Order: sequence, then structure tokens, then C-alpha cells
Amino acid sequence: MKRRSLPVAAAFAATTAFLTLTACGGGGDGGGGSDEIAGADQGATGSPSPSPSKDAGRPSVTLPSDLSDTFVSWKTGDATKDAVLADVERRVDTTNYAITEGNAKLPALAFYYEGTALADARDWVASLAKDGYSITGVNRYYNAKVDVFDPASAGVVYCEDQSKAFAKNRKTGKIYKTGVDDKSYVLYTTRLEKNKQGVWQTTKLTSQRGHKSCTP
Repeated sequence: MKRRSLPVAAAFAATTAFLTLTACGGGGDGGGGSDEIAGADQGATGSPSPSPSKDAGRPSVTLPSDLSDTFVSWKTGDATKDAVLADVERRVDTTNYAITEGNAKLPALAFYYEGTALADARDWVASLAKDGYSITGVNRYYNAKVDVFDPASAGVVYCEDQSKAFAKNRKTGKIYKTGVDDKSYVLYTTRLEKNKQGVWQTTKLTSQRGHKSCTP
């Protein structure tokens, strides 16, 4: 499979959860997206009681001082749903950290991704590193909606505000600031599976820019 090269505009939009590469057959960054949570066709059964394992050995990552991720209203009050959201948050931070490090082989990526989602994440990080980009600024995540299908699978839909996040040249440190429009806001649809260690891993991720549920 020959993968298309990432345009500069895509690098400008580089933030946490990578945009799934349409050339690889994933969900695209374009129209025709859906508000439905991936895997919801299996039917929700309500939230099971187990909380996430606290001794799963989750890796610790620290974003550089010029980059921050803000998660707005990222709590539901339901123990299981909040455990799912907590691992989504960790996955987001880990992906951004991998981008700033230019390290597509960062072991922490495999901790929070699984299957094709892991392969796509590594491809995305590698593409940005190859093109010489990192990211800087503030990413804001909001409007999270969680659906727990069964004790080991769930879906999360959430929005990202990229209006204050920008691409940065890895060598020169130059920041490429862009104007704000509807495409500065992204809707993500994800599916997660709980592994034996109690970690909610992202197995599917699609995105849609300018979705009406995310734009101001």
C-alpha cells in the first residue's frame, strides 16, 4: 500500500489523537462522518461495576512546557465511564508526547493502542517526524460521551479544539500559526477494549473536521 504524503495543512493540525489516514482504509478526516459510537451496534448493557486496575503499570509521560492538553468536564460520576475516559486522556497525552519526541516506537503507544489503531498511530507520528514537525500550544478536549457496551468494551465520542495548537519546525523552532475556522474543531469516534491488565485500549479511531457538534 502506497500511503499519500501528509500535506503541510495536516501538519498544522497535528494534535493528540492523530487523524486516521484515509489512504490506509481508515475512517477519514472528511464529510460523511457519523455521531454514532464505534461498536454501538452491539448494544449497550449499562456500566459494569469493576474499576480500572491501579497496578497496571501505566507509563508516565510529561508533555514539554510549550504544550498542554486540557480536558473539560472529563468526569461523569460513573466509576467505569470515568475509568474509560481516564485512559482516553492518557492515550491522548501519550500520542502528543510521541509527536513532540518524534518517536513512533515509543513503548507507551502500545500501552494505550491496540491493533490497527496502534499501526495508524505509529504511522502518523512517523510521518510528522519525517516531515520535520512537532506541535506546540494548547489542545482542548470536550463534549465527551461514553457508552459502555459490556465489561470489556466501550465507545467514546469527543471533540477537540485545535484553534490554539500549532505545528512547530523541529529544527528551527518556527511556529506555523493558522487562522481559526470550522476545521479547527474535530469530532473523534473511538472504540476501546479493556485488556487483562485493566487498561482501556483504543482499537478504533476515526475523525471528522468541522462537525456541527464541535464547532462553536
